[in-house]
Amino acid sequence: MRYDALLLASFGGPEGPDDVVPFLENVTRGRGIPRERLVEVGAHYALFGGVSPINAQNRALLAALRRDLPSHGIDLPVYWGNRNWGPYFAEALAQMRDDGVRRALVLVTSAYSSWSGCRQYRENLAAARAEVGAGAPELDKVRAYFDHPGFVGPFIRSTLAALARLPEPARDAARLVFTTHSVPLAMAESSGPPDTRPPQGAYVAQHQAVAALVAEGVAAAEGRARPYDLVFQSRSGPPQVPWLEPDIVDHLEALAAAGAGGVVVVPIGFVSDHLEVVYDLDTQAREAADRLGLPFARAATPGSDPEFVAMLRELVLERLADVPARALSPLGPWPDACAVGCCANPRGAAPVIAGAGE
Repeated sequence: MRYDALLLASFGGPEGPDDVVPFLENVTRGRGIPRERLVEVGAHYALFGGVSPINAQNRALLAALRRDLPSHGIDLPVYWGNRNWGPYFAEALAQMRDDGVRRALVLVTSAYSSWSGCRQYRENLAAARAEVGAGAPELDKVRAYFDHPGFVGPFIRSTLAALARLPEPARDAARLVFTTHSVPLAMAESSGPPDTRPPQGAYVAQHQAVAALVAEGVAAAEGRARPYDLVFQSRSGPPQVPWLEPDIVDHLEALAAAGAGGVVVVPIGFVSDHLEVVYDLDTQAREAADRLGLPFARAATPGSDPEFVAMLRELVLERLADVPARALSPLGPWPDACAVGCCANPRGAAPVIAGAGE
C-alpha cells in the first residue's frame, strides 16, 4: 500500500487549568455526567497545574518518530491529532489535506482491542474526515500491537528496574501487579472478532497474554518466577453498571491483609505515563500502599523508549514493505482489518475509517 503521511492519533489532554472541565466535557459527551462531577474529577488535574502529562509525552514521541523514520529510509511526514483536545483530528486532517496528503497510516497510542481503545478512534477519525470534507485523506489504522516485542520489552526492563528500587527484603518478596483501565463488562465481553472472541472478550485476553509475557521475561532475567495478578483501575461509570474488577486499591488491601511483602505495579494497559498513571497509581495507589505498610514501586510505561519507537516503525513497514508481523503470544499478530462486529459501539453503529474491514 502507498501512503503519503503518518498520523499519530491519541487521546489528548488539557494544557492549563481553564482547559480541564471543557476537556472532560469532550471525553464524557453523551454520557449524561453532571458538570459538578466533572469539576470534582478535574481537581485531580490541579495537582499537576491543570496540565495533562500526555501532551508532552506525545510531543516527545512525535519528535522521536520524526528522527527515527528518515534514518531508516521512511520519508513520510508525521502529523499529530487527538480526539478530545487540540490538535483535534479535524485540524490535523485539514492540514494534511492542504499539504497534499491523500492517504495516511494512523498510529494510535492504544495497544489493545476494545471499543474505546480501537473502534472509537476509527469512528472519531471517520467523523473528522466528514467534517473536513472534500479532499480529506483516506486513513488506515495500524493493527493492535499489544504482544509485539517492542511493546512487551520495555515493560520487562521497567519492571526489573522497579524491583531494583524496592528495599530488601521487600524486593525478594514482591508480587507483580499488572494493571489496565477498567471498562464496562459488556464492552470488554464484546471486544474482538465475533467468530473468534474469547468468552471474556479480547480486551481481557490480550492483557492476560501481556501480563504472562512480562512475567516470563522478568522470570528469565531473575532466574525465578514471581506471582502476579491482573487488576483494573480508573473506573468512571455509575455504580449500577458492572465494570471489570478487582480495582487496584481493593487488591492492594487484599494483598496486605494476606501478608504480601511488597508489590511492583506494572501499568501494561498504558503507552505513556499520563494522568491515569501519575494520579491513579503514583498518587492514589501509592497512598493506599503507604497506609497499608506495603512496600510499593511502579514500573514505567514505554513512552518514547527507542524499542517502542522502533516497533512503530516496524508497524509502518508491515504496510509499506510487507515486513512480517511479529507477535509473542498465540493471540497475535492481530489482523490489519477489523472484522465486522469487532468491538461493537455500545451506542449503536457508526461510520469508521476505511481499510478496517467494515
